[in-house]
Amino acid sequence: MVFSSIPFLYFFLPAVLIAYFLVPRAFKNTVLLLFSLVFYAWGEPKLVFLMIFTIAVFYFCGLGMGPSASQKQKKAMLIVSIVVSIGLLALFKYADFFVDSFNKVTGLSVPLLRLALPVGISFYTFQCLSYTIDVYRGNVQVQKNPISFGAYVVLFPQLIAGPIVRYIDVARELDSRTHSWENVALGMRRFVVGLAKKIIIADNFALLMEIFRDSQEQSVLFYWMYAIAFTMNIYFDFSAYSDMAIGLGRVFGFRFIENFNYPYLSKSVAEFWRRWHMSLGSWFRDYIYIPLGGNRVSRGRWIFNTLTVWLLTGLWHGAAWNFVLWGLLYAAMLLLEKFVPALQKLPDVLRHFYVMLVVVLGFVLFNATDFAQLGTDLKGLFGLGGLPVSTAATWYYLRSYAPLFLVGIIGVTPLVRNTCRKLEDKKAVAILEPVVLILLLLVCTGYLVDGSFSPFLYFRF
Repeated sequence: MVFSSIPFLYFFLPAVLIAYFLVPRAFKNTVLLLFSLVFYAWGEPKLVFLMIFTIAVFYFCGLGMGPSASQKQKKAMLIVSIVVSIGLLALFKYADFFVDSFNKVTGLSVPLLRLALPVGISFYTFQCLSYTIDVYRGNVQVQKNPISFGAYVVLFPQLIAGPIVRYIDVARELDSRTHSWENVALGMRRFVVGLAKKIIIADNFALLMEIFRDSQEQSVLFYWMYAIAFTMNIYFDFSAYSDMAIGLGRVFGFRFIENFNYPYLSKSVAEFWRRWHMSLGSWFRDYIYIPLGGNRVSRGRWIFNTLTVWLLTGLWHGAAWNFVLWGLLYAAMLLLEKFVPALQKLPDVLRHFYVMLVVVLGFVLFNATDFAQLGTDLKGLFGLGGLPVSTAATWYYLRSYAPLFLVGIIGVTPLVRNTCRKLEDKKAVAILEPVVLILLLLVCTGYLVDGSFSPFLYFRF
């Protein structure tokens, strides 16, 4: 089940809200756990048993690291949790990738497992690991209530696409959180805005990308339209889901961390990654990079640490070589910025241009289905494939999608947010806000009823 669907909006969400706010406080986590399991089982019921297994393993690993446990026992439980996490990812996400790569190198034909990829496995395994690691470090207390722990792992607002919510950030709210009409109103506003970003903006950029792939009249300009459209699509798609997740969390009394902070305004690659998918970046920093020694080591070891983190970041996004290269591309750019300080002395306009060029080309690599397509895309972008600079079809689609590109450019800046903040104290705005939100919801519903093209990119992770 996805947020941008009629069953979720008009059946599942009303049902969970009614049940959640009718039951006494002591049973609210139970409601969230049960409804979240239904939410997860909607697409593939069998995989819910894998989720229950994951919850049970990490719950008992946490109990095994309780106050009375010896350091040796705590370490053993931590190792078990890490092995289970890596084992699940290796089996369901990476096994076929490594077998296929092995076959290509050796010429053998080892059969692939072809297991279905559990939705959101990259997110919830990281969340579970954050729990056991922080318990081992003594940063959080053991969660003894299996219902509360299960609700944390499978909490449906952020289950399948983040943000990656660490246990330490919601530990207190799991046991005691505040509910209010203000939280409900703020949460639903954030949710509807995110839904509109997804359906009205991201999905229309995705449609342009489909048109480009199906077109027989491609050109250099059309390739750049495609590259920029995907750059817009992935931002509005993923940030929209984060908006919806954060909004729903607020409705239920949780304060999830922000996941995006206008990354396309960055003037360095390092700044871009401080603003993009911030929950993932901070997870790798705190649980991989710093334990490896961070930057407080020799230059050679620091380079190794950087390459390791970005290799893992690439693999986290997908089991394919283009994701590995995408991660290493950012490692190379971060190293370049470190060793070539002159880059930071360029005028802001040039710094921003270079960052966006890296981002756009990086996303072309990210979205390539294979190296043949990547080669074709790069040739097309730089006019090396014998393509015309433009065609009549290119100009037609550019004119047709110009308003969408304009909306996208405005939307990646804080202009709309800042304007709304300046106007929010106005009485007329307070009256109009619910009307605007209802209209947005109706427009989104119209798109969904019409069966409009609505892929969700991060399901493959």
